[in-house]
Amino acid sequence: MSAVAATATPGAVRRATLVGGTAILMWSTLALLTALAGPVPPFLLVALSFGLGGLVSLGIIAATGRPVKAAVRQPLPVWLLGIGGLFGYHFLYFLALQTAPAAEANLINYLWPLLIVLFAGLLPGERLGRPQLLGAAAGLAGTLLLITGGKGISVDAQYLPGYLAALACSVTWSGYSVLSRRFGAVPTETVAFFCLATSLLAIPCHLLFEQTVWPQGVWGWSIIAAMGIGPVGLAFFVWDHGVKRGDIQTLGALSYATPLLSTGLLIVAGRAGFTWPVVGACLLIVGGAVVASRGLGK
Repeated sequence: MSAVAATATPGAVRRATLVGGTAILMWSTLALLTALAGPVPPFLLVALSFGLGGLVSLGIIAATGRPVKAAVRQPLPVWLLGIGGLFGYHFLYFLALQTAPAAEANLINYLWPLLIVLFAGLLPGERLGRPQLLGAAAGLAGTLLLITGGKGISVDAQYLPGYLAALACSVTWSGYSVLSRRFGAVPTETVAFFCLATSLLAIPCHLLFEQTVWPQGVWGWSIIAAMGIGPVGLAFFVWDHGVKRGDIQTLGALSYATPLLSTGLLIVAGRAGFTWPVVGACLLIVGGAVVASRGLGK
């Protein structure tokens, strides 16, 4: 629990935890929205969704009269962590979903709750024990099951870049999340500028490395708007509020439900198949994360 949460009333902590938990619901829609966005290249997708998310956030900040100057005046490590985490994670995430089967890439990406537990166990004052090692082994087994499809060690080479991007994605987000604990005093409003900086950084990358394919029609732009307002916008603000003022252990446990919800949405929408390897891998990854979380925070 953060220092702020430690001095708050139990009711305030519960409310902040519930607010932070809504981010999990929003993030569970990102895989489906990315798939529905069609052939829009990853850097352009990052630029559009984060640009919209940042502008909407600035509008909310201005409307509520919250201070902006303090949010901007942050040390360089804060900017490097925030921009590197958001830009790196989402580019890798979009790339993975567009270069590998959606369900497999999505579940490999959602190793991040497990990795957060493992990385947190390596922090000063924490301990990496048997539950964490058993959880890591279960998560690795689930990842191998996804990649091989339960047919032995035989990887489809055409999807390997997507699988590697999804794995790098999970490492990036878990590293960002754990390191962010060092900057608990940074105001939540700073997230808006992380979003805008990420959008601006994606523009030259798109121009240099990609062919422009714009969202198609009202439907395509509506998907971009939904991404920018929800999982690539508001979700970061409520998550920041939750981890700083709520029960971070509860939020960590709730985050293990994200791959289940996300993959379920893909299957319901017909974007992923309901197969036993996917079910088994999901149970192994989520179960491994739950096992790994035992004993932390005691």
